[in-house]
Amino acid sequence: MTDLARGLADPAHDAQRLFRAVLDGFSHPGRIVALPQAPAGVGPLSAAATAFVLTLVDRDTPLWLAPAFDRDAVRDFVRFHTGAPIVAREAEALFALLTPDRAATLDGFAIGSDPYPDRSATLIVEVPSLSTGPERFLRGPGIQSRTTARVDGLPDSFWSEWKANNALFPCGVDVVLTACSELLALPRGIVVEA
Repeated sequence: MTDLARGLADPAHDAQRLFRAVLDGFSHPGRIVALPQAPAGVGPLSAAATAFVLTLVDRDTPLWLAPAFDRDAVRDFVRFHTGAPIVAREAEALFALLTPDRAATLDGFAIGSDPYPDRSATLIVEVPSLSTGPERFLRGPGIQSRTTARVDGLPDSFWSEWKANNALFPCGVDVVLTACSELLALPRGIVVEA
């Protein structure tokens, strides 16, 4: 076993604070949310991705790791601090940690079904920045009229995939973009335009 990185300093209170921040992100899609006192990132993971995992992933939520994150330091950290099973197949995951190149296609992850749309995956995608990059316009639930997002590092194919994902609503995956200690949520009901 590798030397384990520290988790949350005060697990009960820190998890509540981080959960409220994540909930704020999902309530206001496209808004950049700074995570208060996020823990240090583990291995190649940002502080935001690490905080998200510590807050929402548990022993009942299988996690899939993109090859860049499938390292002993990350695997041991996740198992020790969350108890989450790490799965080999994307279709088995309720959460997944992705790099921008893997996010170029959203295929392979659970999208739920009409009777059970909640049985879909949430994809956490690490990107270089949430404040630079091509401007995109977002509209949908939680957004008054429309808002803009400027995410750096995502291939153009991601946005085509997102359009197809949005067309599946109420099914489809949800995406959380993370960089440093910030996140931006894209629930499946959000329309994104160039």
